[in-house]
Amino acid sequence: MPAAVILETIQAEGGIRIASYEWLREIESICREYDIILIVDDIQVGCGRTGTFFSFENSGISPDVICLSKSLSGIGLPFSITLIKPDLDRWTPGEHDGTFRGNNLAFVTAAAALDYYWVNDEFIQGIQKREEIVKKTLDKLLESFSTELAVRGRGLIWGIECFNQKFSKIISRECFRQGLIIETAGINDQVLKVLPPLTIRIEELEKGLATVVSTIEKSINEN
Repeated sequence: MPAAVILETIQAEGGIRIASYEWLREIESICREYDIILIVDDIQVGCGRTGTFFSFENSGISPDVICLSKSLSGIGLPFSITLIKPDLDRWTPGEHDGTFRGNNLAFVTAAAALDYYWVNDEFIQGIQKREEIVKKTLDKLLESFSTELAVRGRGLIWGIECFNQKFSKIISRECFRQGLIIETAGINDQVLKVLPPLTIRIEELEKGLATVVSTIEKSINEN
């Protein structure tokens, strides 16, 4: 019998593969039936990336262990934590020690980020507004290139999959030449990863998206 199931609700480096809420609930149901620990890796898609603090909130599941890092510190300082349900926390005082601890500055900035960004719904609403802009832009792009591209995402993590894998590298290089860094993901790096800062200004977001769209149009039409 497996001891635990560990998963990403959105497989980021795997190519922005999104687990449905129904699938997540079914996995949790299996874990509960067989007394399996459910671990969610929210390192890349947590802390507001999908529009809520935890990426799984809208699914209704309750993981036993949650891994957080990346933007957790608020300003990019190295910082990570593991959240564990009380009944699984068997550590005695001083037992869980090591050299891989957080630093005091990151503790301070993480607390400030919680107090500033998560005190009300304003931050979430801002993410949702930006999500609508990204979705509308990419949906319009897909209308012209539905046989060449696939688009998927949630919140402010989106993937543009190029069916012809050579295009992702061409587009990424051309975007970089124009001053825009865009990563690739997926088994063959065939997915362009749209991952803007959660606090990006609207005009900067629209400018970045325009660069991506124009570069894609040019690259596909010329090749």
